[in-house]
Amino acid sequence: MSKKVAVYRKEHFNAAHRLNNPKWDKATNEQVFGKCNNPHFHGHNYELVIKVTGEPDEETGYVIDLKVLSELVQENVIERFDHKNLNEDTAEFKHVNPSAENIAIVIYNILRDKIDLKFDLQIRLYETERNFVDYPVN
Repeated sequence: MSKKVAVYRKEHFNAAHRLNNPKWDKATNEQVFGKCNNPHFHGHNYELVIKVTGEPDEETGYVIDLKVLSELVQENVIERFDHKNLNEDTAEFKHVNPSAENIAIVIYNILRDKIDLKFDLQIRLYETERNFVDYPVN
């Protein structure tokens, strides 16, 4: 039987964004994205849950040191996106619509490079209490 264990770290950041497809006209953008297409942007209090799955280390008992994971997230995600306008202040979303789905994919790609590949990684991003996404889907 596998000894794989999933551990979770929850973080929080606030960011503004606007959902808009520059290939579409104003009416189509408003129809598809509604309030999220506000040209003056709007914000969310994002809840981010990072799931790391692996076998506990024999010496520490940890899958991954959650303090180290928190520091990675703070340095590479929170400092990059917190209190930012995702469309205007971040390179990642200059040409990518900052939907919750795309934000989760970007965060995954940032962290995947920093976390040992022996671990499985999943990102859960809550845009609101009721709306959230998982990436990747296992």
